[in-house]
Amino acid sequence: MSRKVVLIILDGMGWKTARTLLGNVEGWVEKGDASVWKMRATLPSVSGPCYASIHSGVTPQEHGIVDNYKEMKTDVADIFSEARKAGRTTAAAAHSLFSSYFQRAPFDIYRDLEVDDESLPIQHGRFYTMRGETKGNLAVPAEADLFAQAAIMIDRHQPDYLLLHSCTVDSTGHRHGPDSAEMDHVVYVLDGVLGNALPRWLDQGYEIMVTSDHGQSPRGHHGGTTDEMREVAFYYFGDGKRPDAGVVLDQLQIAPTVLARLGVPPADSMRHPSFLT
Repeated sequence: MSRKVVLIILDGMGWKTARTLLGNVEGWVEKGDASVWKMRATLPSVSGPCYASIHSGVTPQEHGIVDNYKEMKTDVADIFSEARKAGRTTAAAAHSLFSSYFQRAPFDIYRDLEVDDESLPIQHGRFYTMRGETKGNLAVPAEADLFAQAAIMIDRHQPDYLLLHSCTVDSTGHRHGPDSAEMDHVVYVLDGVLGNALPRWLDQGYEIMVTSDHGQSPRGHHGGTTDEMREVAFYYFGDGKRPDAGVVLDQLQIAPTVLARLGVPPADSMRHPSFLT
């Protein structure tokens, strides 16, 4: 049986931040309506490489995205490409790097910022660039706006797979550190938006996965091998058979798991098994 899936990536939210500050999400875990596992990010634990690994199921050394500065379309199979081959509908509200990696590159702000094109891998897209970011202006979209864009696409197009990617936590961590009053506030606001959006999408028949690409060190850094940089939470709202709570998941399992829930065979290059059955 095929399901519809929303994957939410909360950029830069490490394991500790998620488990201590996401009160709404943790409330569903406590109630038994969601499950959570620890997940280890790929290396380097940098946004671009992790975005590509989450969606392709292969390492940065294989897909070729090894930093945040290479704007290119990957040549490996990914969730969007395999879902489209199987006739599924796709959508994304996310940073423009996702468009570059999985849609077309380079990103053209006048062509690619808003997309509704049935011929593309990401058929319905609402992207943001964060161009002009400074210490005084993080240039991130408000979570309320971003989640509303995703909700509108769900209402209009009923995509089988929707990616929602938020950068506020990562940007705040770089500017103020992950253990700061500023971080407390942005996660509080984000958790409230999640608290309103998740029941809406569950009622519309979606399974929901909430995770992050990487964590951060106390100095707001990531890219390396420490647990603070690599360990993130993975939350699941759905009826799939789940692994034990103590199992540590691998980020490379996300792509085959999402495709399995969509009822789509994983690509041969996705060597890690789905963790939901």
